[in-house]
Amino acid sequence: MRDYIGPYRASTTGDFLELALGTVPELWLGEPGENDQERAARIAAARDIIADDPEILDRLNALAADAASGLLNALAPPASRSRSAAGRRAA
Repeated sequence: MRDYIGPYRASTTGDFLELALGTVPELWLGEPGENDQERAARIAAARDIIADDPEILDRLNALAADAASGLLNALAPPASRSRSAAGRRAA
C-alpha cells in the first residue's frame, strides 16, 4: 500500500513530518555531529521560516503534543494512569 498526501508519496515517518510541516524535521531538531557553524546556519534558516510563516509554530506544537501523547499512551495506557492517579489521591 502506498500513502499519498496530495501529489506527494510519503514512505517514512520523516516524509509525513516533512509534508505536515513544509520543512524537513532536521531543520528543527538538528543533526547529530553538526558543528557550531552548521547549527547557527540551521537556526538562522528556522528564524527566517518562522518570520515568513508564524503559524508554523502552532503546527510544530501540535505535532509535538501528538507525539508525546502517543508515547505516553504506549508506555502507560489511559486506564492504568487513571488508577495510579486515584491511588495517589487516596493516600
